[in-house]
Amino acid sequence: MTSILIKDVSLSFGSVDVLKSLNLDIADGEFLVLLGPSGCGKSTLLNCIAGLLDVSAGQIFIKGKNVTWAEPKDRGIGMVFQSYALYPQMTVRGNLSFGLKNARMAKDEIERRVARAAEILQIEPLLDRKPAQLSGGQRQRVAIGRALVRDVDVFLFDEPLSNLDAKLRSELRVEIKRLHQRLGNTMVYVTHDQIEALTLADRIAIMKGGVIEQLDTPHEIYNRPVNRYVAGFIGSPGMNFLEGVIDGAGEPMFVADGASIPLSRYAFAAAAPRGVPATFGIRPEHVSANSGMDWPFSMKSRVDVVEPMGSDTLVWTKLGKQDVAVRMPSERAPRLGDEVTIGFDPMRASVFDSGSGQRL
Repeated sequence: MTSILIKDVSLSFGSVDVLKSLNLDIADGEFLVLLGPSGCGKSTLLNCIAGLLDVSAGQIFIKGKNVTWAEPKDRGIGMVFQSYALYPQMTVRGNLSFGLKNARMAKDEIERRVARAAEILQIEPLLDRKPAQLSGGQRQRVAIGRALVRDVDVFLFDEPLSNLDAKLRSELRVEIKRLHQRLGNTMVYVTHDQIEALTLADRIAIMKGGVIEQLDTPHEIYNRPVNRYVAGFIGSPGMNFLEGVIDGAGEPMFVADGASIPLSRYAFAAAAPRGVPATFGIRPEHVSANSGMDWPFSMKSRVDVVEPMGSDTLVWTKLGKQDVAVRMPSERAPRLGDEVTIGFDPMRASVFDSGSGQRL
């Protein structure tokens, strides 16, 4: 069943097109993440769903109801913003119950909802404290709780963890995942952090310039990006990109700086093009060094840079004049200047047209 349906939605500010004929079908109970850099339109789209911005064209449906011109309070949504926006003079209990009191809800129902939200978010000992007495993570839990007490079907999150330090972000990311698993509500989550997207989402919509470049599961986006933009945006450290050409004779080969990489195991979207400029992408974790395995492609190279990353080490080598990063266990990491044999299976690669950037 569809929870949120976006049909041909566009939004313009004067001559600037912020959203361009977007179509999106979000299933009931789905956790969808809108991912992209600043200015791509992800928060704007979320605000259109929430009713905080009026669309220039198109329609928005929530639970089958056309809410394109409905007020935010009538859309059946709860929203959590980047800023906690808590009332400093009120206790946590007061912040959670304030909206319900304004809606003239019965006192016993307010108490029931506040108690339920506090239990789910594990903030029961904090109910009588004021925001100044809370940590950043506790304040964000209260902000989530304020949306939770509304008892709605759809929750919208606008970069709720971006103000927190790395440890708190990691902890609250797990809490939000648990919250979704427990409640089963539809959640739409905006972030520029790919780790949040990959760990939280059922599906990810990667945006650029007001359009959705790819909408799919984290697994599919990570392994089969539709274009170079998506491939470069997802993955940390980023994907290796090699510029070359697909050989026009015999078995398809990617040729770059004197090296020939066989593409017979690569799943082309259509018939393998020949004699065209192409970009070969392979993730650092899919390249090995000194593994002793018989890879379809291998070559000797010298270590250029070594970057310790804790449990892993990022080793930089070169293919001709082009950089290649290899992610490997720290205990096996070579030293600067060592000669290594790097290898990989081109089946794990992504090959893109150099002109359009689209996956071949």
